[in-house]
Amino acid sequence: MTSQLVALCFDAHDPARLAPFWAGVLGREVVEDDDGLVLLPNVDTEFRIEFFPTGDEKTGPNQMHFDLTSASLEEQERTVARVLELGGRHLDIGQLPEDEHVVMADPEGNEFCVIEPGNDFLAGTGVIGALSSDGLQDVGYFWSAALGWPLVWDQDEETAIQSTRGGSKISWGGPPVEPKTGKNRLHLDLAPPAGGGQQAEVDRLLALGATYADIGQGDVSWVVMADPGGNEFCVLTPR
Repeated sequence: MTSQLVALCFDAHDPARLAPFWAGVLGREVVEDDDGLVLLPNVDTEFRIEFFPTGDEKTGPNQMHFDLTSASLEEQERTVARVLELGGRHLDIGQLPEDEHVVMADPEGNEFCVIEPGNDFLAGTGVIGALSSDGLQDVGYFWSAALGWPLVWDQDEETAIQSTRGGSKISWGGPPVEPKTGKNRLHLDLAPPAGGGQQAEVDRLLALGATYADIGQGDVSWVVMADPGGNEFCVLTPR
């Protein structure tokens, strides 16, 4: 039995601004439910995208970012133009002039890449080709076991996993890993499998190498944990 990936969550200074930005970039609709502002799943990905308010400042590069796909050079250029129109910006992280991907940031400085057409690794993955993450090989192995997603790349200490249904990949770049400078601004929400219990799933994840994490959450219905790389995630009650 494995966890279900329910949502990717953004900590946002202004969810009411950030959610429409990403809805516009990804071509999705913003809805409001009990969890706040949400972009619902579509054919390109199996998980929701949720936005939660935070007063914490961004203190370093995110441990995870979107790699957005392009079917053509014209589509890549349209995506870049749409990002700029919606309030995003270009970002210099030391990429080379000959690099074909475009590095950008959303209105709150969260990094992402608009990937050039013809990228074989992201072929057939949809708009969000990958959640590209900082992490060592053991982190990729942990998440493969946690979600039951098979490894689709495991070479030179870099790893990637993908659901058997397809959709977005999650990848880890191997060493060197940027030091964590605080709670991750993007994190995953998991839920126990159908018919499973929250504590049983927490125990299973602990056995795989996760740990409990205290981010000041207090008395809540979810359990905050961290993967072997220290990246926070939440285990919700059964859906």
